[in-house]
Amino acid sequence: MAGRLSLAVDNGHVVLPDGAIVVIEPREDSDLSPLDSAETVISTRFATVAARFQGAGWTVNQEVTPAGAVVVLPRARDAQKACLRRARSLTDGPIIVDGDKTDGVDAILKECRKRAEVSDAWSKAHGKVFTITGGRFDDWPELEPTEGSDGWWRAPGVFSGDGVDKASAFLADALPKDLKGRVVDLGAGWGYLTTALLDRPAVTQVDMVENDALALDAAQRNITDARAGPHWADALNWVPETPVDHVVTNPPFHVGRATDPKLGQGFIRAAAAMLKPRGQLWLVANRHLPYEETLKDAFRTLELHAETSSFKIFHASSPNRRKG
Repeated sequence: MAGRLSLAVDNGHVVLPDGAIVVIEPREDSDLSPLDSAETVISTRFATVAARFQGAGWTVNQEVTPAGAVVVLPRARDAQKACLRRARSLTDGPIIVDGDKTDGVDAILKECRKRAEVSDAWSKAHGKVFTITGGRFDDWPELEPTEGSDGWWRAPGVFSGDGVDKASAFLADALPKDLKGRVVDLGAGWGYLTTALLDRPAVTQVDMVENDALALDAAQRNITDARAGPHWADALNWVPETPVDHVVTNPPFHVGRATDPKLGQGFIRAAAAMLKPRGQLWLVANRHLPYEETLKDAFRTLELHAETSSFKIFHASSPNRRKG
């Protein structure tokens, strides 16, 4: 099915510039069929998006001086502004903006009109497409990590970008003090749980696996311990060179705005695949998420390690190995 940008181009509401185009933060399912893949560069912070477009033959995260840009609006307002600032820093040409109403496209449209020439917005499929000509956005946030007043580095649009996540803090406090060996922080974000793991002196190595390159960049600024190593990768597909002793995770459970427990269930199966025969998983989750059956299927031993009125911490060990 044709996407909103494709329909806008087909119906003459958007005119693509001649020459190279940079597409900033498309989603895995974004329809970019109106663009020439040979003259388009995908700019993405997400490993899953990079893999999807690279697999389809597009150029990803390559420096370019484009004739124009397409910005697919993310959900977070500071990330939206950062994307538009980045687009204008790369090109003096038109910036085509494609956004959903549920992500606040009307609000960002209103703000853009205060500082640039903006076309009439074309509404379709619960969203809008419009084109920005000229304008300055260099007082908006940058698409890079900054240090917060609490001393932690974070970046626009990252998970728990305005403070420490309560579930992660609960897990960090509940982890055994004598945890040892090699640990994977699966979905490491900006490094809060990795920091807690490195406080355990018997931990020899922490692999920080994170889909969001900006979050991983922030994590590397938060953590200088040589035992920690970053991996920009899809947590569901990343494989360590050798099996590990522990996996610690606060897995995501949203796809867009919708709750999708399948994502967390995928983290559980991925964790089981990367552990040693007696390896252990430490997972925190909102109480309502249906993870128990997946944990029982993936591990031989499961216990409820700790709980509050909001969260549960599961400790699973000895992953099941299935042949075939």
